[in-house]
Amino acid sequence: MEVKYLDFILVPLGVLVLGIYHVWLLYTIIRYPSRTVIGLNAQSRYQWVFALMSDPLKNGVLAVQTIRNNIMASTLLATTAITLSSLIGVFASNDTEESKLIYGNKTSLNSSIKRLCISVCFLVAFLCDVQSIRYYAQVSFLITSPALKGKVDFIEYVAKTLNRANYAWSLGLQAFYLSIPLVLWIYGPIPVFACCCLTSFALYFLDTTTQITQDLHTKSFKEKVSEGVEAP
Repeated sequence: MEVKYLDFILVPLGVLVLGIYHVWLLYTIIRYPSRTVIGLNAQSRYQWVFALMSDPLKNGVLAVQTIRNNIMASTLLATTAITLSSLIGVFASNDTEESKLIYGNKTSLNSSIKRLCISVCFLVAFLCDVQSIRYYAQVSFLITSPALKGKVDFIEYVAKTLNRANYAWSLGLQAFYLSIPLVLWIYGPIPVFACCCLTSFALYFLDTTTQITQDLHTKSFKEKVSEGVEAP
């Protein structure tokens, strides 16, 4: 096999590995949420919203401060994403010679495709983080409203909005993870394939929970319910 054709084999295989992992993660979040960190945190946020909105006047400051911290985290990621995307655009406008470290297709068209994929990845991360900020800002107003005290339907809406904000933040973070192999694509297809496999392996341990964590969360949830804290 010629070296220039490695991009057409290893890069799709690496992306396929990441794609299969994320399809499995999405299926697990939907069917078995307690087995994933994202699903378990979503259940915890439901409990948190119901606990705070039982007395919004008393817990309002704590709720706003917590949401503000999340807005700051999303703002930092959004700023980083749009800055990196702009820098890639600047580098793309300069015609530079390819490095000798590259092992693969070295044509100018291939280099343009690489830069385009990296830019799109960072732009997706930016849009997801901006959407996350939008939801967090909406929750910050609703969660401190005394008029919603005791109204289960509205409290559930606030909890779902908060979870949407975190889902958008998680998508933006996944886009950052995807950018790592895409950046390594600059140095050839072999680093891309190796990084995709290692990233999938690392994300599996970051996104899944242990049985001990599941048991602790379930026990805590039952204790809260028995104490009279209303939960969905």
